[in-house]
Amino acid sequence: MGEISIKITIADRIYPLKVSMEEEEIVRRAAKIINERIKDYQENYAVRDKQDLLSMAVLHYATAVLKAEHKVQSQDTSVADKVEELDSLLNGFFAK
Repeated sequence: MGEISIKITIADRIYPLKVSMEEEEIVRRAAKIINERIKDYQENYAVRDKQDLLSMAVLHYATAVLKAEHKVQSQDTSVADKVEELDSLLNGFFAK
């Protein structure tokens, strides 16, 4: 499918974007989540500067992404260890 032009608003600023039709919903949801995080910070902290609010939101989501990547890598390592262990057991079994 082709690209479409959309406008999203983040922190009261409008951003025109070109995205694939498949990505449109994800981009709109991402913008909504970012705006909700900014609103939450604005209501709960004495921060009013949009740049500071955006920086705090970016830090929050970047941290979440890194945690998720670390968790996936840990799981991948665990799976690889189990596969190696199983391979070793099978080699020992068939070597007899």
